[in-house]
Amino acid sequence: MPRSTRRVAFVDSGLGLLGYADALHALRPDLGLVLSLDPDNMPYGPRTPAEVQRLILASARATLPHEPAAIVVACNTASVHGLGALRAELEPAVPVIGTVPAIRPAAAGGGPVAVWATAATTSSDYLRGLVDAFAADVETYAVAALGLAEAIESGDPDAVDAGIAYAASQTPAGVRSLVLGCTHYGLVVDRIVAALGDGVTIHDSPVAVARQTLRRLGLEPAPDAPEAGVEAVLLSGRPGALPASWGVYPAGERLLRGAAGRHTLSS
Repeated sequence: MPRSTRRVAFVDSGLGLLGYADALHALRPDLGLVLSLDPDNMPYGPRTPAEVQRLILASARATLPHEPAAIVVACNTASVHGLGALRAELEPAVPVIGTVPAIRPAAAGGGPVAVWATAATTSSDYLRGLVDAFAADVETYAVAALGLAEAIESGDPDAVDAGIAYAASQTPAGVRSLVLGCTHYGLVVDRIVAALGDGVTIHDSPVAVARQTLRRLGLEPAPDAPEAGVEAVLLSGRPGALPASWGVYPAGERLLRGAAGRHTLSS
């Protein structure tokens, strides 16, 4: 298969990048996708800022032989600790786009607002700063969704449901909006909605990040463009195959479907 003329790389410790790659693919299917995961070192949440910065730099550098036109850091923790270093090293030649929990649009709708995130993020100065900046006058609760990211990574639906049930039990009654503060959580948004009910508005950022990526590339959405899809998968810097297990999540299934016939899928 011919390679696309433009590629975008996504870096994360694990599967959180799937939703972001899927969102960009929906807007510009002609952009080739390079997915750089770091299974040897995930999760990043418990690691020190210096470790996270070192690891995300390594994951981003591993994509450079594929000549990405932009790199998306599809991880909140890595964006906090590594975005500055990545931009200092790679821009302006390669734009670097980070992720931020969607607290501003959630707060704009009024409170109460809950933010589900990893334990490390819920207790971070970073999250407190976002709340102070965008939701100072809105009742906001930080909820540690203990084990949920790890359950999503494992693909175990029972563990995912248990993680969601725990986070829901820690979420105060009457919350109107929920911010997904970890990129993994969007992969199971249907299960989260089922647990919380339709009265809670979910705020996530893949589409906003995809649109920002296109702006940085000077492109407009073109959802009817010819499909390129996933062109490379890197696992802690090593070339890998697309795991068939990604198909347990809708975003992963769509990426796998688009890759059918171009790649050998691993079991």
